[in-house]
Amino acid sequence: MFESAIMPLIVGALIVAGVWIVLGVISQRNTRTADRLERHSRPQSLVDIEMPTRAPREAERFTGIKKTVEDLGAMLKPQTELEQSALRIKLANAGFRSEQAAGIYLGLRFACLIFFAILSVFLFLVLNISLPFLPKYAWMAVCIGSGFYLPTVILWYLRRKRQQEIFLSLPGALDLLVVCVESGLGLDAAMRRVTDEMKSHAKIMCEELTLANFQLQMGRPRREVLHDLGVRTGVDDVRSLAAILIQADRFGSSIAQALRVQSDSMRTRRRQLAEEKAAKTAVQLIFPLVLFIFPGIFVVLVGPAAISIIDNLKLSPGP
Repeated sequence: MFESAIMPLIVGALIVAGVWIVLGVISQRNTRTADRLERHSRPQSLVDIEMPTRAPREAERFTGIKKTVEDLGAMLKPQTELEQSALRIKLANAGFRSEQAAGIYLGLRFACLIFFAILSVFLFLVLNISLPFLPKYAWMAVCIGSGFYLPTVILWYLRRKRQQEIFLSLPGALDLLVVCVESGLGLDAAMRRVTDEMKSHAKIMCEELTLANFQLQMGRPRREVLHDLGVRTGVDDVRSLAAILIQADRFGSSIAQALRVQSDSMRTRRRQLAEEKAAKTAVQLIFPLVLFIFPGIFVVLVGPAAISIIDNLKLSPGP
């Protein structure tokens, strides 16, 4: 009875969502056509006329899709500036630095929510699939919630993986940076040298250093560039390195000495982390030993004796 009452509501909601998406795509296509006609009818310069031919066809092809995804995520957009900034930092830590990254990410969350909602309705109401442990509508709620948080989990994984790669490639980059600075190169030239030498095996670290070099060449202050480098990577070691370089640049101290001190402290910290992980290994091995290894050893050692005892009890005469 409850299924027959809720099914029309769900189908109506899905139809409204589909019509809204189609109308959004059509309106965006008409807007792009109007902009193109206006640019050709009243061109401001020759660049405006040649702009559509210069843009790649792939970018024009997926512009409507990206715009539609951004429109879908507009309702999930954080309201406060602090939350928006935190979201942009998370996306930058995962390697997505575009201005449209936040809108596309929120749109993908909304699209996954709709897709998993349709999938759950199809599986649990149309096909009438029943799973153990929970009622059918509880499984539908779990499926819809999983679709909503799936992009968040993927973003967390990409962010963690990228930060781990930066963390592992930073010692080699820092040692090479110390050598370049102590040999007489400036900080900008040393960073360019590091990117040239390590671009084959430390692509993410070299990408961040290349972006920092580009910002320095464009005239941004070194303090802002180094601060953005630490925030953009999200790695504590890079933040501390940026803070030390900013202090050395502000007070006029030796950058080579500051890099040497940072390299030694980073090496000590990594050794301490390795010792900590080694100390945790004995405790972490207890659970696999108890659950998987000890039962097998117990069966091998006690099994023959148990079989012999059972046979002797069978053969022994009764009272």
